[in-house]
Parts: sequence; structure tokens; C-alpha cells
Amino acid sequence: MVKIRLKRMGSPKRPYYRIVAVDSRKPRDGKVLEELGSYRPVEKDQLTVDTQQVQFWIDRGAQMSDTVRDLLRKNKAASQ
Repeated sequence: MVKIRLKRMGSPKRPYYRIVAVDSRKPRDGKVLEELGSYRPVEKDQLTVDTQQVQFWIDRGAQMSDTVRDLLRKNKAASQ
């Protein structure tokens, strides 16, 4: 099953995350199918995401992690 989840990047105490589509059996920081966006919590919660590609993967059965789902909901509410 394909999951849309976060991949941790950056240095200790200054993390940033990439929103990725990945096989659910792969490790958190393992090989990904596609990068869909990024999230930088240290820098005022900067979130960039390719919503068309997220929808592409959801249409093909991908499941979002709870954290990614919450981030996208917050981003959608902030943009309105």
C-alpha cells in the first residue's frame, strides 16, 4: 500500500520534512516513489505542497498519515 507521509531531513534541532509518497513497508527515511512537498516547522510553519500530485496518489489508493492530513487541513483553512 502507498502512504503519503513525512520524511525527516535537516540537522538535529533544526528539522524539516518532505511530504512523500512511499510504500508503507519502507523505513521513514528510505527510498520514496515521489516527493510531493515540504514542511518547515522551525520557519513559521512553512508548507509547500503539490496538491494535484497528492490528489493523483489518493485517486490511486494512497492513504495519508494523520500528520499529513492535519497539515493539509490547516493549510487549506489558512489559504481561505
